[in-house]
Amino acid sequence: MTPFSRRAFATAAAASLLAGCGGHPARRTTAAPSSGRRPPPTPGKAARPLGRSVPVGLRIPAIGVDTPVIRLGLAPDGSVAVPPVTAHDRAGWYRHSPTPGQLGPSVILGHVTVGAYGDGVFRHLARLRRGDRVEARLENGTAAQFDVSAVRTVAKADFPADEVYGNVDRPELRLITCGGPRSGDGYLDNVIVFATLTSAGP
Repeated sequence: MTPFSRRAFATAAAASLLAGCGGHPARRTTAAPSSGRRPPPTPGKAARPLGRSVPVGLRIPAIGVDTPVIRLGLAPDGSVAVPPVTAHDRAGWYRHSPTPGQLGPSVILGHVTVGAYGDGVFRHLARLRRGDRVEARLENGTAAQFDVSAVRTVAKADFPADEVYGNVDRPELRLITCGGPRSGDGYLDNVIVFATLTSAGP
């Protein structure tokens, strides 16, 4: 099974994600840069893949995130769309990726800042550490539980598209936001969280 179409992968790989997060400056993080290798596996055995069910919510207790999840596609320029800049910021699932818990990398994006509205839903994403829990609530009532395996801050110019969007042999999750120094209305870096499905239940 391929996570999503070759065309969608090629488009996403060519795009720089979250190019204009906008808003107030974010703290610079010191997470390790990308090494060009896949993140280390999460301790313990990964859970069996789930059936397709669209995510409707996301909880990350370690950084106080509890947000609805909207669906995102591609922007007119062919880049990955981002959630709208609103006072009630929400995360967004890239609908050309697997749903959370399916085989492959499910991709969820969020802002670190939202213009005049201040902090975004993923403002503290870089604080996550290996082993932290992420819960994706699915449309069918299932809660898919993931454990963080790696957190990286990478230059947008060096975005590791193969690692984020490439095929994997287990259900994984990618959480992405902006980070690093400001540049005009945006940021120079992306923060990427890699996580693996560990369990699922009601």
